[in-house]
Amino acid sequence: MPHDRSPILLWFRRDLRLSDHPALHAAAASGRPVIPVFLCDEGVEALGAAPRMRIGLGVEQLARDLKDKGSRLILRRGATHGVLRAMLAETGAGAVWWTRLHDPLSRRQDECLGPQLESVETRAFPGHLLHEPETLRTGAGGSFRSYAAFFRALRTRDMGEPLPPPSRLTAPASWPATERLEDWRLDAAMNRGGSIVASWQQPGETQARARLDRFVAERIGAYAGARDYPGRDGSSRLSENLAYGEISARTCWLAALAALHRGEAGAEQFLKELAWRDFSHHLLFHSPELATDAWRPEWRSFPWTRDTESPLVSAWRRGRTGIRLVDAAMREMYVTGRMHNRSRMIVASLLTKHMLTDWRIGLKWFEDCLTDWDPASNAVNWQWVAGSGPDASPFFRIFSPKAQAKAYDPDGDYARAWIAEWQAAPPSTALSYFEAIPRSWHMSQKDTYPAPVLDLAVARRAALAAFRARPWDQDATGQGGA
Repeated sequence: MPHDRSPILLWFRRDLRLSDHPALHAAAASGRPVIPVFLCDEGVEALGAAPRMRIGLGVEQLARDLKDKGSRLILRRGATHGVLRAMLAETGAGAVWWTRLHDPLSRRQDECLGPQLESVETRAFPGHLLHEPETLRTGAGGSFRSYAAFFRALRTRDMGEPLPPPSRLTAPASWPATERLEDWRLDAAMNRGGSIVASWQQPGETQARARLDRFVAERIGAYAGARDYPGRDGSSRLSENLAYGEISARTCWLAALAALHRGEAGAEQFLKELAWRDFSHHLLFHSPELATDAWRPEWRSFPWTRDTESPLVSAWRRGRTGIRLVDAAMREMYVTGRMHNRSRMIVASLLTKHMLTDWRIGLKWFEDCLTDWDPASNAVNWQWVAGSGPDASPFFRIFSPKAQAKAYDPDGDYARAWIAEWQAAPPSTALSYFEAIPRSWHMSQKDTYPAPVLDLAVARRAALAAFRARPWDQDATGQGGA
């Protein structure tokens, strides 16, 4: 049994903060030396280009925050188990503590740590979600399949109070060597677009907290309605910070709950969005296949188009469909690393329904391009739109981009912000797109904006015909299910 004064290796992952961090709080309270470590391991290496760049920005800020506490962040690259074993031998640490994650790759890492590091204490803490997946069950003892029922159950739970940041962290007698973050070149795959996308990010705990405070003070009251308009500043923009754990979901939940008690009606919708994030992670925990396969078995034989380089998919990917709301959304993503939530639903619907393209093609593209990429939310949201997932939007609910633009971008502000070709004097946001995209696309602001690549009405009828031709059971039509 390790001596209780031996150091603790505190492995940071998607929990890049000091406040409301259960593992860090417990390590600081133990009085033992704490060695914070971040690994460029198989989980980081597997990230798409944009999230890999973005996690590097968060790690850079966490290192500064730890330095302010008189501590350090040790950086090492390599396979998780091998690096941690080497660090244990190097430092004499008697424990490895970390925050649980619930995607399949992270779970495999967690499950192997105990057997691989059996000579020391290994301990996984909660903190990435509002509640751990095993703790929230239906009355029958199973996992939730319906979001409405999940939210009702979650709404009654006591979230507890956020934990304060540690006032100090005990340093080890000597610090192990650290690698240099810049040597990892986490932004390399972004190529020339990296600096443009990075300029739109607000990494780190301080900026995350300021973002939450501004949102609660200025916009949460109108959030329920304003969040639907992509051209307005109506959302919290906290998705990138939540994705990397730069602020805890509990901190956001309690701030919204306090606003609701003050009479801010929009706070209820924000609570629902936080709950949807938890719901997505609970679904992925109980059904790991969600990340790679249709959750509803009857959808696994649906005749999706799987050609990743078809003219339609290429037009969709490049923001050249000729459908302004869709193109604006895709271009917003290439410039900022984010996409408005309503826009995400519209571009996903166009790909999976009007174009009858496999949702996994869109999922993989978002995985590479979104700086707020989240493994559970990305998978669940794509399957929700496609109709193949839990509690999904039925397939026959097809978003009309024209109707959506008329309702939510009636003056064309969003389209003008991101599409340059049809404007005499396009704004810098629209022009930045041509600096961010690959040169191999051979696109210029001087290009003629394209006519629509498909007839939306004809494509909608074809999608419905393909849907009705299948031998569905009741659940697949969206008329049944839990």
